[in-house]
Order: sequence, then structure tokens, then C-alpha cells
Amino acid sequence: MRLSKILLSVGSMIFGLAGGAAIAQAQAEAPAAGPSPKFYEWAQTPPMGWNSWDCYGAGVNEEQVMANADYMDQHLKSHGWSIITIDIQWYEPLAHSDQYRPNAVLVTDANGRLLPAPNRFPLTKDSGSFKAIADVLHAKGLKFGLHLLRGIPRQVVDRDNSPILGTNLHAADIADKKNVCRWNGDMYGVDMSKPGAQEYYDSVFAQMAAWDLDFVKVDDLAGHYPEIEAIRKAIDKTGRPIVFSISPGGSTPARGAEVAANANMWRISGDFWDNWGALYSQFARTTDWTPYRAPGHWPDADMIPFGNIRAWSDTNNWTHFTHDEMVTLMTLWSIARSPLILGANLPQNDDFTLSLLTNDQVIAVDQQSTNNHQVSNHDNQVVWVADVPDSKAKYVAIFNTSPPPAAARRRRRGATTAPAAPDAAPAPQPASTPGSTQPVDISVSLADIGLTGTCKVHDLWAQKDLDPVTDKVTATVNSHGAVLYRVEPQN
Repeated sequence: MRLSKILLSVGSMIFGLAGGAAIAQAQAEAPAAGPSPKFYEWAQTPPMGWNSWDCYGAGVNEEQVMANADYMDQHLKSHGWSIITIDIQWYEPLAHSDQYRPNAVLVTDANGRLLPAPNRFPLTKDSGSFKAIADVLHAKGLKFGLHLLRGIPRQVVDRDNSPILGTNLHAADIADKKNVCRWNGDMYGVDMSKPGAQEYYDSVFAQMAAWDLDFVKVDDLAGHYPEIEAIRKAIDKTGRPIVFSISPGGSTPARGAEVAANANMWRISGDFWDNWGALYSQFARTTDWTPYRAPGHWPDADMIPFGNIRAWSDTNNWTHFTHDEMVTLMTLWSIARSPLILGANLPQNDDFTLSLLTNDQVIAVDQQSTNNHQVSNHDNQVVWVADVPDSKAKYVAIFNTSPPPAAARRRRRGATTAPAAPDAAPAPQPASTPGSTQPVDISVSLADIGLTGTCKVHDLWAQKDLDPVTDKVTATVNSHGAVLYRVEPQN
């Protein structure tokens, strides 16, 4: 028996109006509309793909990449999934799990640029180039992505002092040894005030363009705006449409205009893993970044840790999310139009996971909806709404976030077994009613979502029509669960 039936109250409606006012204020502070930069054309919809980190950490190899590419080709490509990204340390011959070896010797060229480790990626052995792997992916109709860590390799500064291509300068002339990544020791920062700094980034991306790269995820860039701008310039100089993902992105939405002016997508949190606290925190973040969500530039709620993850371990290698939490994640990511980047070892997907990833009605919300925003967040109940293009219909997402976590936590990259660090995200809104693990009835008025009269309701997850409604939409929602409806005037 359900513990209670709870309807959205007048207080919830007031909260929703207040939230709308906050969004309107933030939108007023966003940059004025003008000609869009060329690179916006490369990501008119949120990118969809796969990344190797969640399942293989730093140690992914060519065979594993190709197995996941084959799965995407056979099962996911027809639903819009297309990007295959090799994450961090593809240049480290002995990389393994999610831990980094101190003082690892990396594979680099004479100009201080990283090269693929040939023992892990045999197709690159003769050429020192990823182009052979890109060719295989492109032949399947897929796109090729790589991870890059901000900066210049320490060894090419301290050991080699490598010349910077096209200049008479060297690595030591541009290295910023005080501006380094706190969780990985491979790189120094680049001092963009120094001659040769832009030229170094130009040379890196010229090489990646020669590898026929389609997507780059650059890490440790939060707050490093001179290097963000340098990477933007370097990509543009190549003439190749390389989608630029920042991981993580702006330190706060207050810097959103700067990030959106340079990147196609940017992560809005630290590394996101498979626990309820982390998922709960994304409700606040996706709302806060609403003003900067538009074709060409997308706030990114991070990779989707479903199925077989942490595959470097014999235990603890399956997602901790329940089925209801998986539905909640996919619903929130879709209604907030986050990029959809899978983290699983795809060939190990079970039927339930595959069913979530191939629901074209839900994917259409992520790829095609507009005017996406939170309507209300009160008493462990959250409602989002979006417009259905070329229609009077609305997409309505209803979430039951009860019980909330005791505290939202996250782990830093490369230390998933270490004690969790407090998250820097806004604190979750305290619930004014006690948390419950029971399903609850949640209602939202048609007026609050911009509709009137009698409306048809279609359940996108169940892919079936429900009874018509008047005045309000009511759904019975499981604890940590969600529903996603298309609501449309009957006449």
C-alpha cells in the first residue's frame, strides 16, 4: 500500500514561479543574441556516444575500443549514438585501471606532442598516428574522439625541452610549473602569456586533425580561461569540425558566457558516478545552467554509468543504480538536453539497459525539444517541462526524489576508492516533508505547463497512450523514479 498520495501544493506552485523568475534573470544576464560562431554548427543537437573511462579507466586498449564500436554500430547507431572516445593516457604504455603511475614515461614526438602507445593500439604502431583507427570507425559510420589533458607533458619540458613546431622556442619557454593538474602528474600548465604558447596548442590540434579526429574532451580546464580560448583558436585553425568538450567546464554558471563562447559542451560537475547522491545533485546543476543551453553549446551532466563499469575490477563492476534511478537519470539528462555519453562496457549490456538506450521517443526529447526548464522542486518532487517542436504539445518530466541523500558526495578522478570529498555543487534543497521509499502521486496543473482544456497524454517510457486529462496531470512515481509524458491539447 502506498504511504501517501501527495499532490503538488500551492507552495510548490509558488516555488515554481520563483524558479522561473530566477531563470529569467539569468537569461537576461546571458550574452545578447548575435551571429553564431561556426563551431556551433558542429553540435546543433547534444552529442551522443561512448567514452572508455567508466569501464576501463586509463587502461583501455584497441581491442576493447573496437568491441564497443562494433556494439554501437550494431545496436545503437540507428538510434543516434555515434561517438567513440578513447579517454585519458592513451599515450601511457603501462596505464591500467583508474590509477595513474607516478612519473610514467609517455610516448611523445620530437615536438613535445603526445602519441598513442603502440603496445595498446597496434594499428598505430607503424605510423604513430590514430588515423588508422579513425578510418575503421568512420567506415562504420561512427565518429572518433580522444581525451586530452590540459597543458604540456612534463617530460618534454624537464627531460627533452622539445622545440615547439614552427618556432625557435622550446617547451621550457611556455611551461607553467605552478599551474598543474592536482590529480594527474603527466602535464604542466601552459602560460598563455608567453610567446610560443598558442603555437604549441596549434601544433597539437594540427596533429589531431591529421588523425581525422571528430571530438575532443579536454580535461582539467575549469577556470583556466586563457587555455580554453587557446584550444578554441587551435581547433578553428585546423579547419576540421572537431567538437570541443570541456571536462569539467565553467567553475560556476556565472562564467557560463565565456565557456559557451568557446566550447560545444562542458561538464557541470566533477566526475559523476553511480550513486544516488551524485544523481540528486545534478537536479540543481541542470537547472542552474539552463540559460546557457542552446544549439551548438550544451551543459553536460557527464557520462552515463550504466551496466558493466569499473571493468578493471573483478568485483563492484556493475552499476549501483537501481532500475528506477536509471530511468530518472535518462529522463533528467533528456529533459535537460544534456549530451548523452555512455560509460559502460557496451557488449555486456543487459536487456533493460539496452531498452533505455534505444527508446527513440525519449531520445527525441534530448535531441529535439526546446524551452527546457524546471517548473518546480518541492517536497522531494521535481517537475520539468519542454516544448515539442512544431506542436502545441509539451514534454513533462515528473520525478520523485524521495528519500534525498544524507549529503551529496563525489569522488575525484583517479581515486575512486578514496574517501569521498564534499561536492562543491549547491546544497540540495531541504525537503519539507519526510523522505519515503514508497510511490507517491504527484500532480502538476496544466496551467503551470502552459496548457488548457482537455489534453491527451502519452507515456514515452511505456510507449503507450494514457487517459485524457483536464486541469492537471497526475502520475504515480516510484521512489527515486521518474515518468516522462507528452501532453497535447486534444483539439
